[in-house]
Amino acid sequence: MEAGAYFLSRLNHQTTIFDAETGGLQPLELAAFLHTVESNRTEKAIFLGAKERVASRLVAYRLPEPIVNARRRIAKKNAKTKGYTPSQAHLALLAWNLFITNVPRTIWKTETVGKVSPIRWQVELIFKSWKSYLHLASIKTKKATPTLCYLYGRMLLILLNYALCPQLRHTLWLKKKRELSLLKLVRHFQAVADRWMQAILQSELALRRFLTRACATAERLAAKASRKRRTTAQILRTSLGQQHESVEFAAVVNA
Repeated sequence: MEAGAYFLSRLNHQTTIFDAETGGLQPLELAAFLHTVESNRTEKAIFLGAKERVASRLVAYRLPEPIVNARRRIAKKNAKTKGYTPSQAHLALLAWNLFITNVPRTIWKTETVGKVSPIRWQVELIFKSWKSYLHLASIKTKKATPTLCYLYGRMLLILLNYALCPQLRHTLWLKKKRELSLLKLVRHFQAVADRWMQAILQSELALRRFLTRACATAERLAAKASRKRRTTAQILRTSLGQQHESVEFAAVVNA
């Protein structure tokens, strides 16, 4: 916050929070506060932390009853395994999705926070692909020159993978109404990396032929598995279509 950065995160139910309306003097009993809320979503200005008192927005969304019941069953099962009983306040909080953010309401309205949150997972997938699949963090060299060579080589590989990703995602959706799995795509290109390098060193025609075959195969191997639950992208598409969000926000989501 001191650097002018924004954050969005889920609220840990054990975090001490204070009611900003009282100047941060009175701890906020969150379960009791939410019990008074009649609508499906609410927002409150709070301070986070027993000592730090970080100014934040608390945004809460009520969950459907089946999801609440499933959450509570899992919480009770985990508590029993660890030898304790979950408090009634904790069980009450499981009926809500709780977020904290310092993004002002002039940028994100209350309903927007819940739509933006799933996008964070897509960012996590990008970092996971860089670190675990493209091995950006697996540096075994000790001298500067080999280390720079390794890093530049890995970053070039990342650039090539992600340059092909948008077109493949678009094509796969148009042809099969399936979404592209970023991690599957990275694994696919990793498997054919040697042939990719050979094609680069041969000719432009050889490279074009290789990429055409590799992308055609990726349409079959890198699609997300079919499932009953809607994906993040599908939820966002529906939400944006129903709520008539601004063109700027839609552009950010699509990017």
